[in-house]
Amino acid sequence: MSSNTETQKLLHRQLVLDSDPDIIHTVEAIIDDIKSELEFKEDVYGNVMVAVTEAVNNAVVHGNKGDVKKKVHIDLEMKNQYRLIVKVRDEGSGFDPSTLPDPTAPENIVNIGGRGVFLMKHLSDNLSFSEDGKEVMMIFNI
Repeated sequence: MSSNTETQKLLHRQLVLDSDPDIIHTVEAIIDDIKSELEFKEDVYGNVMVAVTEAVNNAVVHGNKGDVKKKVHIDLEMKNQYRLIVKVRDEGSGFDPSTLPDPTAPENIVNIGGRGVFLMKHLSDNLSFSEDGKEVMMIFNI
């Protein structure tokens, strides 16, 4: 591969999907396609699959509150051979991620709140929120 080709985007997919729990199957299929296309390792594939589907589920359930009129926006981009950047944005009112309880704290073990973000944080190499919590960006080192 020439250095000129290496600086080009290896992958860029943008999706706008209905806010429906069934979109998880679409997202899983797209991640499967990307794995085949880019040939990343099984452990990275598992991390991407779990973290991205969790982000999409959060966008549908918590962000858009199941409102089928609202959309979930997904952007997957790989600019070089080493980093996959995934952004998931909902059309909800947002939230403050710093207010999420620590799901590993003894007092929160039986509570389900915050577990998805906890997973996304620990499965990705970098996690950040923008747009008042309506958008999550995850970076995966491939």
